[in-house]
Amino acid sequence: MVNIIRSIRFTIVFAVILGIFYPLAVLGIGQWFFPWQANGSLVTFHHHKVGSMLIAQAVNQPGLFQPRPSAVQYNADGSGGSNLGPTNPALLKEIQQNIQKIEKQNPNIPIQEIPTSMVESSASGLDPDITLRDAQLQISRIAQTTGLSKNWLEQLIKKDTIHPTFGIWGCLCSM
Repeated sequence: MVNIIRSIRFTIVFAVILGIFYPLAVLGIGQWFFPWQANGSLVTFHHHKVGSMLIAQAVNQPGLFQPRPSAVQYNADGSGGSNLGPTNPALLKEIQQNIQKIEKQNPNIPIQEIPTSMVESSASGLDPDITLRDAQLQISRIAQTTGLSKNWLEQLIKKDTIHPTFGIWGCLCSM
């Protein structure tokens, strides 16, 4: 009987510590030291919240940088990849459709130069970053559509490039 009472007491104490105090402490630390990140890294436009820096959105305008394809149509409620194997006909069909979309949007890019990152969805389906190569390949289309100079777009990419950390993790462009 003594062991049962100890077990119940132990369970109650740790439920309070780990279920109430610890989450509140982590919340407080996050809000105090990292308020922008803790609240979702939200982006505002004309005083309206339009998205998060952490979640890609479907882009239909040719004058904007296109994110990686998404297996979940950029729905943050259902994050995840397609989980289709490399020989699965559905994956091959999806990749072929993405290649056709890239060819249509960027006729100046030869098909053999289209990187896999432009036609295969990310593991989460929500990754907002694109590779440096993906950004550079889109410069001609964006310059032609918007009238911005290629040089200005190259400088924009250079400014927003996240270089490898410790020389290990790749080069990303945060567009």
